[in-house]
Amino acid sequence: MRLIGAGARDDIEYRVLTTFWTVPNVITVLRFCMVPFFVWLVFQSEFAWATAILAVLGSTDWIDGFIARRFNQMSTVGAWLDPLADRISLFVVAFTFVLAGIAPAWLVYAIVVPDVVLFVTSLILFRGSPELPVSVIGKIRTAILLVGAPLLLLGQVESIGNTVYDGVATIVLALGCVLHIIAAAGYFIAAVRKRRRERGADGSAPAGGSWSG
Repeated sequence: MRLIGAGARDDIEYRVLTTFWTVPNVITVLRFCMVPFFVWLVFQSEFAWATAILAVLGSTDWIDGFIARRFNQMSTVGAWLDPLADRISLFVVAFTFVLAGIAPAWLVYAIVVPDVVLFVTSLILFRGSPELPVSVIGKIRTAILLVGAPLLLLGQVESIGNTVYDGVATIVLALGCVLHIIAAAGYFIAAVRKRRRERGADGSAPAGGSWSG
């Protein structure tokens, strides 16, 4: 069973639904609603319960994609709702970790800055989403962050936390952040190349414009 693209089938012809009311979309909304509860648990020092919530957030992120592909429930809403909910949730988790003194400030910078650069680039070049496919590095990055964050949080539990455990959790999370930066750079290059192709095709500007290189 493959982890990337899990649930994909070759025996059906996929269709994209226009309705909001699909099982994957409902799961996404419920997952996003758990984020404030996670923040409250962290600042109440209920780290074991907060870790459980974070684990549920990570697993349901995989489950909704699996259901969408397995049961032919992909939708136009889910195409933007799922990544938006994931990104906001990741920002909130990172800020919560830093504000609670669980993680260093570089965690926020490594996650937020690349995404802000991509967001501004998308607005400048496309006035919206460039509609790029998710890269393999991006998927691996997400998986590692979904593992590293609960590990780091679980290290705050009094009966578990120790220097070695915290060090391993920090290394895993740092690896996820490095891959996040690499994935963001890949998306940036892909967005610029796509825009140059479009401008060259419609004749609005020469292929070697100001974004060349």
